[in-house]
Amino acid sequence: METTTQKTALLKGGEWLVKNSIPGNTFIPEDFSEEQKMIQEMGRQFINTEVMPILDRIEKLEPGLMPSLMQKAGELGLLGASVPEEYGGLGKDLITSSIITESFGGGYSFCVAFTAHTGIGSMPILYFGNEEQRKKYVPKMASGEWKGAYGLTEPNSGSDALGAKTTATLSADGKHYILNGQKCWITNGGFADIYTVFAKIDGDKFTAFIIERGTEGFTQGPEEHKMGIKGSSTVQLYFQDCKVPVENVLGEIGRGHIIAFNVLNTGRYKLCAATQGGAKAATTLSLRYAVAREQFKTSISKFGAIKHKLAEMAIRTWIADSAMYRTGKMIDDREAELKANGETFEKAYLGAAEEYAIECAMLKVFGSEVLDFVVDEGVQIHGGNGFSDEYEISKAYRDSRINRIYEGTNEINRLLTVDMILKRAMKGTIDLMGPALAVSKELMSIPDFGSDDDSAFAKEKKYVANFKKAILLVAGAAVQKLMMNLDKEQEVLMNIADMMIDTYNAESALLRVIKLTDTFGEAATVSQTDIMRTYIYDAADRINKNAKDALNAFADGDELRMMHIGIKRFTKVEPFNTKAARRRIADKMIEENGYCF
Repeated sequence: METTTQKTALLKGGEWLVKNSIPGNTFIPEDFSEEQKMIQEMGRQFINTEVMPILDRIEKLEPGLMPSLMQKAGELGLLGASVPEEYGGLGKDLITSSIITESFGGGYSFCVAFTAHTGIGSMPILYFGNEEQRKKYVPKMASGEWKGAYGLTEPNSGSDALGAKTTATLSADGKHYILNGQKCWITNGGFADIYTVFAKIDGDKFTAFIIERGTEGFTQGPEEHKMGIKGSSTVQLYFQDCKVPVENVLGEIGRGHIIAFNVLNTGRYKLCAATQGGAKAATTLSLRYAVAREQFKTSISKFGAIKHKLAEMAIRTWIADSAMYRTGKMIDDREAELKANGETFEKAYLGAAEEYAIECAMLKVFGSEVLDFVVDEGVQIHGGNGFSDEYEISKAYRDSRINRIYEGTNEINRLLTVDMILKRAMKGTIDLMGPALAVSKELMSIPDFGSDDDSAFAKEKKYVANFKKAILLVAGAAVQKLMMNLDKEQEVLMNIADMMIDTYNAESALLRVIKLTDTFGEAATVSQTDIMRTYIYDAADRINKNAKDALNAFADGDELRMMHIGIKRFTKVEPFNTKAARRRIADKMIEENGYCF
């Protein structure tokens, strides 16, 4: 267990870019309490015993089946883990609810229904409802008696959520709002009891409403036929003179965007948790197939090409895990800090989630792309069998694809990542200008590749510090050159976002290994160290490429050549045998018969 830990003030969202993070303050999966491990095992058992044996029935949308599974999960307390006890929940922290979400991640369409209900289905009422609304709805949603859904998207408004056309007009007697319009892609829409729906009052006041199933003028369309997550209920909602009691207005009139945007922050974080559960399950599935499958009288798991795939699947999954739980604890700590300062539970939670909205957006992007990579390579490992519906990996492949689209497309989240950190810099909440100027001055100096740090992983610490300098160099130059036109240069912004994602991930991995080695009281395994070093080595090349692509888009002449020299300096790493490292990682998984990190 952890002994002496260096404590510092909690870093603000985005501050990791300009300040040092302390390994001892960093939460890692090895920090799980015994209770959390028990909850994790409970979640996995639920998937293995209640969900996996009936996947085919779930996929066929058997009436009543998904709601019954949801209710069983609710009876175990798994739907209300993060709901305060006074509203029927367990009152657990974000880390614990993340563990449940991850444990359900291999549950295909059930996980989709679960995350929609516990996230966007329940959170708007829990965190924005008045006391009467909370007491009426939340306990039954926490128990699973009532299921929740969320109606924001419309046929002509996807990423532009505020462009919704659904209207709400106050009735003549002032007792109801009359809603007219439609919503699409509503997860859980076919069986939900409670819906949070957004409409515009008087044509411009974007507002949220609580609508119950059976409300006059409220109907739903047939189930959508989707490429994946076929067992997830997805319908359109129709409102034709739908009468919603005025007491069902959720939050403030004209402030619906506050609800919509805040709910997305932890929704993005939780999506990363779900994708990691799916990635671990798909990695294990593919590895076991590779061990059993023989070609040329040899298990294909012994071939270097297959070992490379298996190892890379594990590397990306472990990295995402490291970044996700690091972020989850920062959100929990910030929430506790706000509560200690007198904030209500809802304001503390929302404030903490908003503080780390940058990190949540990055996690959503990386987590969804990790799962897509893992299932794609999983199909490849299965060969022709991977293209057959008779093999589970084909389901994993189809189901994965949606994750890069909902909770904000990955393109939108990349743009938001940079937009949010630059806005915070302009407001003065993060000092980016000082460090960026220091990096510019460093370019004019003679490079010093030495280091006074002789501690373990000193080289890796230097690499990560230099990656941050590369981001500051490119972002600072982009702001100076493009100024007010920067938001129109989406390619440049996405280059910077990818540099940020790689750097945050690299630092998270390094902090985890250092904590295991120095602070936690046990050495990191050879495989964990291999994972960290391989990721950092490969990230250096990706950061180099993204930096040069961005700089080439807006700089030229001597200035461009000088900045290219700087990027080369900041992404320089010593040779590392990644082939041998990946083979060690794969061999460890083969020995353990699955993902084991």
